[in-house]
Amino acid sequence: MTTSAHQPQVVKSDEEWRAELSPEEYAVLREAGTERPWTGEYVDTKTVGVYSCRACGAELFRSETKFDSHCGWPSFYAPSSSDNVVLRDDTSHGMLRTEALCGTCHSHLGHVFADAPQTPTGDRYCINSVSITLSPTEA
Repeated sequence: MTTSAHQPQVVKSDEEWRAELSPEEYAVLREAGTERPWTGEYVDTKTVGVYSCRACGAELFRSETKFDSHCGWPSFYAPSSSDNVVLRDDTSHGMLRTEALCGTCHSHLGHVFADAPQTPTGDRYCINSVSITLSPTEA
């Protein structure tokens, strides 16, 4: 995966983010936390629609790319546009991973792994439900 030098379009202070987000949303989106597996609202969702960043509302994923990865978090094989999600190296917790961030506000979404051979891209964007909001569309 590549590391992006892309700058966020939405920039707010920690105080502004804390005022707009719940404590759980803030912990995940702004402090790169992780919700417990199998607890997120969208793990098993099959609803057709658009998934947007819960922090800034920018479009991130479409339901057509959501798949059952059985990892405990909603999984997608590609963002709706390559600019919608930026990637950067994450060396926290003694591991080398690729962090997925909202392309608009750089909020933490989750991580992407190249371990999904059943998908067209081979990628698994493992996303925290608390990082996203689903807007259903008509099928």
